[in-house]
Amino acid sequence: MTPAAVARTTLFLAIGAGLSGCGQSNQYAAPPPPKVEVAAPLEQDVPPYFESTGNTAAVNAVDLVARVQGFVQAISYTDGQYVKQGTSLFTIEPEPYKLKVEAAKATLTSAQATLTQAQAEYQRQADLVTKQIATQSNYDKALAARDSAQADVQSAQASLQQAQINLSYTNVAAPFDGVVSARLVSIGELVGGGTTPTVLSTIVQLDPIWVNFTANERDVLAVRAALAARGETTANLLGETVEIGLANETGYPHKGKLDYIAPTVNPATGTLGARATLENAERTLLPGYFVRVRIAGRPRPQLLVPNIALGDSQSGRYVLVVNKDNVVEQRTVQPGQVVGELRVIESGLTKDDRVVVGGIMRAIPGEKVEPQTQTLTPAAQ
Repeated sequence: MTPAAVARTTLFLAIGAGLSGCGQSNQYAAPPPPKVEVAAPLEQDVPPYFESTGNTAAVNAVDLVARVQGFVQAISYTDGQYVKQGTSLFTIEPEPYKLKVEAAKATLTSAQATLTQAQAEYQRQADLVTKQIATQSNYDKALAARDSAQADVQSAQASLQQAQINLSYTNVAAPFDGVVSARLVSIGELVGGGTTPTVLSTIVQLDPIWVNFTANERDVLAVRAALAARGETTANLLGETVEIGLANETGYPHKGKLDYIAPTVNPATGTLGARATLENAERTLLPGYFVRVRIAGRPRPQLLVPNIALGDSQSGRYVLVVNKDNVVEQRTVQPGQVVGELRVIESGLTKDDRVVVGGIMRAIPGEKVEPQTQTLTPAAQ
């Protein structure tokens, strides 16, 4: 055997001996349990919220109509303008109605003069009858003339009042503060003729504004039961703060007051109607908006966990908890309302449970873990 071959053989033998020695010392070591973050449910007083949806509505919205016939003489606003109560909007030619007022005044003056004369004649005949100089027939005629003259005066007064009312109708003014819609007539157009009133425009009050919403029958029963337990009725709810949020807003930035609760449940929908009134000085809210509605109840102690701790399964919502042996368990829970980044847990947890709040993907039910205890931050309300 050549020296080179001897060297190769020696090297192979040495490598084989080394590999044989390594195989005898290596043994399998199980990996350590995965680390997960756990926390006890947060105990916090949380007000229960009633939540619903609704729509805004104008407190007042009316059509402005022509109540007398005539030609439109002036339009004194700009389409879409905000006006104050009493602002003149339309003028229907007033001259014919002014003349009718003057004629009614003249008729009243004539009737009053006739009454004065009839009253004097009646008094004269009454004195003569007392002295047994005049006949009863003349007295009766004087009395009838006096009473007729009084009736003519009353009729003339009524005619004058009606003429003055008709004259006032020639000035169509804003009945309340609001925004006036685009005009539906033109200057010089004849309005007020026919049996159907001519609509001139529409005025809508925007401040305050209503929010109409409903509560389902289940919520109604729960609220009434809670009120009965406190010795109260639904009347005690009037004046409660109602929070409102628009579709493009976060949270509920608008505040109002509950001012109406319907006396009956609608059997067709199984809902009870309610209404809130909101100040709307900036006219941010317009009638017809879709809104979210929330009403806070009296705070009560609740258990809360982070939203990220909740999972979904065919049997419902669940959280993962770590038991006393550090083994992960899947616990079915009944979640409640959301409070910030936390969620109320109405049932399924105790305050001593250790809920997995971090490293959830490493927490496998039935497997051991190494829990790292964390403390939850109270939720902002």
